[in-house]
Amino acid sequence: MNMVDPRELNGYRFEELEVGMSAVYSRTITDTDLRNFSGVSGDTNPMHLNEEYARTTVFGGCIVHGMLTASLLSTVIGTKLPGPGCLYVSQTLSFKAPVHVGETVYAKATVVELIPEKRRARLHTQCIVHDAVVLDGEAVVQLPK
Repeated sequence: MNMVDPRELNGYRFEELEVGMSAVYSRTITDTDLRNFSGVSGDTNPMHLNEEYARTTVFGGCIVHGMLTASLLSTVIGTKLPGPGCLYVSQTLSFKAPVHVGETVYAKATVVELIPEKRRARLHTQCIVHDAVVLDGEAVVQLPK
């Protein structure tokens, strides 16, 4: 019988976190992902949906919504590190390069500071495609008691 690690269900407790800990979530972005995100968000910018229009832009074709890429950071933080139960306090984002349908995005969160008096952790967040950082940022999360 396979045993389930309680952290997979409940996330890490604040006392279990250490500076330097990291986790990664990866996803290959599909056209369906892009179109579903457009529908849910209401972002119908032709840069993402109209290949003919997008070819006239600096990117030379359709690109994935930056916020779709950024949402993968929420996935790694909310499911892996610190995991279920944590709450976002803030997130900064710096978009470095476009992502295209069919590319695999690796969303990574690394603990850079622990704030015991507030039960918060500061995380360096990145999205990486083909060994290149396409999104860089920082998150602050609150952990439950």
